Amino acid sequence: MNNSLAVTGTVQTLMFERNDWVPNNPRLPVILYPGAIAVQGDDPAALFEQTFSANGWPPQWRYGVYTYHHYHTEGHEVLGIASGHARLMLGGPGGHVLEVSSGDVLLLPAGTGHCSLGSSDDFLVVGAYPPGQQADICREAPTKAQLASIDTLLFPDQDPVQGPQGAVYQYWTGQR
Repeated sequence: MNNSLAVTGTVQTLMFERNDWVPNNPRLPVILYPGAIAVQGDDPAALFEQTFSANGWPPQWRYGVYTYHHYHTEGHEVLGIASGHARLMLGGPGGHVLEVSSGDVLLLPAGTGHCSLGSSDDFLVVGAYPPGQQADICREAPTKAQLASIDTLLFPDQDPVQGPQGAVYQYWTGQR
């Protein structure tokens, strides 16, 4: 599998090509925000929820990351690591292994394969999507309709972490 990692200040991007049955996203990179949110207080997940919500990405859930490879065709997904740490695999089987810990944020464009390879007992993630989008759980090769959905799925101009002039503006907006 061919993928590339780019680092820009406090933001990193990863581009993935199709990987066997996992479509990934041929146009939009995964955006990684290491240490994006200073985790503090009794309810650190609330800090992620407030940040995402303020930037137009309504939070939908608090949980972990599934231990099986999957992707979404009906929603771009932002994952805020509220507590703990984990080893995630992005891009599908044999993909890129990434260590994440509290304070990190990942923005996965629709089609991006992901799963957890293992996590601490206190691992907690806040998940959010742009308005009107959701996380369908896809575990097999996409249909033509699902590929079309990935290709045409809208996203807000506002970055879920950095706001109007953030990484989404820089890395995604020009790809419309």
